[in-house]
Amino acid sequence: MPQDAQTPPASKALCRDCGARPAIARARCPSCGSPRLLKHPELDQLTIAHIDCDAFYASVEKRDNPELRDLPVIVGGGQRGVVSTCCYIARIYGVRSAMPMFKAMEACPDAVVVKPNMDKYAKVGREVRERMRALTPLVEPISIDEAFLDLTGTERLHHATAAETLAAFIRDLEEDIGISASVGLAPNKFLAKLASDLEKPRGFSVIGQAEAKTFLADKPV
Repeated sequence: MPQDAQTPPASKALCRDCGARPAIARARCPSCGSPRLLKHPELDQLTIAHIDCDAFYASVEKRDNPELRDLPVIVGGGQRGVVSTCCYIARIYGVRSAMPMFKAMEACPDAVVVKPNMDKYAKVGREVRERMRALTPLVEPISIDEAFLDLTGTERLHHATAAETLAAFIRDLEEDIGISASVGLAPNKFLAKLASDLEKPRGFSVIGQAEAKTFLADKPV
């Protein structure tokens, strides 16, 4: 039976690992078996994104030294310094950015401490930024490893929705550069920034227009 002209098309999920668009009722992607299906009724309409690299400095260090991959890593100074960033393994022990190093080492005495290499991080950050600008000219950097992107009107350019373009971007980032990032997709920058923090690391979260007030209602000012 033909679909009624006034009835919106059925919403589809987006597989973040292969880009397939299965029916939303599925638990796993029928193409690759991944459980990382992105589902939201506004998924194909939203175009404002926030991309934030995951534990950026520590991720770059782990990429360049595979022996560190499964170890807690802290990027920071000496005993009187502070934590610049730390990997998610170290965060399990309570280590946080800007924490004094002596407290970080008390919390995670087995951590591997790496001195910051800002030139290296800046180089990787520029590479990520260039890839963002290949998606849209409307890129608003916040720091070396995060930015807002407005993908409005890019569907014809990329032959894909904003969500599909972003998922492909993250896959390429992991494969080509060797680091991961998290994405927030929403109707505005404020909500996109909140969304990108919801499922770190390797997250992709959506906050739609219809749920915005409900989502924000119980949040502290």
